[in-house]
Amino acid sequence: MSTADPGSEHTGRDTGGDAGGGTRCGTDESRIRRRIHRQAASITAAVAPFAIVFGAAAATAGLSLLETIGFSVFVFGGSSQFAAVEILGDGGSIASAALAGLLLNVRSLAFGVIMAPALVGAFWQRAAMSQLMIDEATAIGTSSDELRWRRYGFLVGGLSVFAVWNLLTIAGFVVFDEAGELITDLGLDVAGPAAFLALLWPRLVHRPQLIVAVVGAAIAVVLTPFAPAGVPILASMLAALAVWSPRGALATPDHDAAGAEDE
Repeated sequence: MSTADPGSEHTGRDTGGDAGGGTRCGTDESRIRRRIHRQAASITAAVAPFAIVFGAAAATAGLSLLETIGFSVFVFGGSSQFAAVEILGDGGSIASAALAGLLLNVRSLAFGVIMAPALVGAFWQRAAMSQLMIDEATAIGTSSDELRWRRYGFLVGGLSVFAVWNLLTIAGFVVFDEAGELITDLGLDVAGPAAFLALLWPRLVHRPQLIVAVVGAAIAVVLTPFAPAGVPILASMLAALAVWSPRGALATPDHDAAGAEDE
């Protein structure tokens, strides 16, 4: 799927006779692209070590290189991949591994609903883009309000993570045979959450988003000690009900640079 510059799309605004306006528009779009590229680079760097550890974990669990690559290409979901490999490594059944992965990835349904308005196209195009429906791509996509920038951010973030995740999965399998403690030893286990917090933080200036974040975090913290893996994340989605209304209380105000273009 192409991630061609969304700035080349028709915006419905005639700037042909206004050189100053055209220059300003071009500058704004360049700034938005740079912001999205920085976000994609930072969040990809944050998840990269986990790909190495997954490759090593798959090798330890007895998977072949081809099976490991298949996990990262077709499943492409970090938490579900780790859960499935751990179950298989402990002698569990394929059905148990698949069920665990499915439970952990149910949240992707919500991501799809959120991103659907921006990911338009033919059926095969939407099917291909759905393969990138991960936390990181969705976080970058939703950091913009305008649909074309949501699409651009989703694709840039998703493709960046996909490429790096798969390459480093192979590296982890081939090079590292005992990297189970690599992330914690290097203190890299906080990199992923920190990157997500950086993407979330600017949106917390709006009361509805702040309420959802606080209530969702509280639900997850309360359930984590005793609920099965994946359940706290799913349950935290109920936080959206705290500010839901038929009129759309969760609508995101036009506050970022993309929205500012049309002011």
